[in-house]
Amino acid sequence: MRIFGSWRLLLVGAPILMVAQIAAAQDTTPTADTAAPAAVAPRTAATPSAAAPAAATAAAVPVKAKNGEKKGKSKKVEYTGPNNVVVLPAAPMLDEEGRQRLDPDGQPMFNPPVRQQRDKKGHPLFDANGKPVFQTATELGYDEHGKKLHVHKEKEPKMTPVSISRGTFTVDGMIGKAELNYDIADLKYIYMYVPGIGTLVVSNRPFPAAKEQPGAFNDKTLTVTTGDHKLQIGSDKRLLGKKPESAYVLVDRDFKLPSKYPVVGYGKVLKAPYTWPGGRPNGALAGAFVVPPPIPVNLQPTLLLAPCPAGQMRKAAPAVLPGQPVPDQPCVAIPKGRSTMSGPTVKGKDAVVAPTAPTPAATSPQ
Repeated sequence: MRIFGSWRLLLVGAPILMVAQIAAAQDTTPTADTAAPAAVAPRTAATPSAAAPAAATAAAVPVKAKNGEKKGKSKKVEYTGPNNVVVLPAAPMLDEEGRQRLDPDGQPMFNPPVRQQRDKKGHPLFDANGKPVFQTATELGYDEHGKKLHVHKEKEPKMTPVSISRGTFTVDGMIGKAELNYDIADLKYIYMYVPGIGTLVVSNRPFPAAKEQPGAFNDKTLTVTTGDHKLQIGSDKRLLGKKPESAYVLVDRDFKLPSKYPVVGYGKVLKAPYTWPGGRPNGALAGAFVVPPPIPVNLQPTLLLAPCPAGQMRKAAPAVLPGQPVPDQPCVAIPKGRSTMSGPTVKGKDAVVAPTAPTPAATSPQ
């Protein structure tokens, strides 16, 4: 009986106890709406959620900056290319005949050296084939700090063009030279040599040791005097302006030419032996004209030489004065100098190589 009673108590009491526990739990458990944040909060604080990798990935992606915010600076890539700029040597400055130009002191003139361009970051610039890109007259590139280099435009000086057409050079009324045809782009000095008198240097502008002779340039003639002698150049065209202008004259009695006849020349130097360029031949006369007999050889000026092709120049030869035999001066290729490197890692003595000055080119006799 006792055993049977115990089993009966267990069968009846156990379900009642379970019902009582469930009811007590329901009374103390919060609702789903209030319990969800509490349940999630401890979990996110204690352990990382599944959205953490996605959030880290999103943070690594650059976000477009809003107005007023600074964009994030990207990491600079270190430059490992060359830093030295290639410099080509100075080339000779040539005239229309391919001869070396001279400065007012009689020294050879050279074009400035050509440097390699730099890009916007200040690095040496190369083309698609890896060849250096050099500066031009209109494009200089950038400096070593990436600043744009602008071409400095200088105001061109006022030029005085003079054209002598079918001109004659007379000394005391006697013709010393004929068929003078000169196209002078910018008049500096006109040279008149007369045996026994010397060389007269004439200009339309004042220069050291020159004396003014008023009204020397008068329409189609240039008339100057020295002592008792009168020298005149006549032309078929007007020399300067419509009004007479003064000429400034310097007499060099020490310099003499090995010529028995007068000589006319023009140039930009004030130092002997001056320059005696050739002229162009007479143009054909229009209309019904009788061809005159040829002028004696001693009265004819020497004609200009044919210009040399691009990249060539007249071979240097000893100076030849009017009246002396002229050696053959063929056109030869301009020698190419060795390019140099210029940069912070190059020593100063190796940065620039001074070009070798060639012997001044020979001049043409008149």
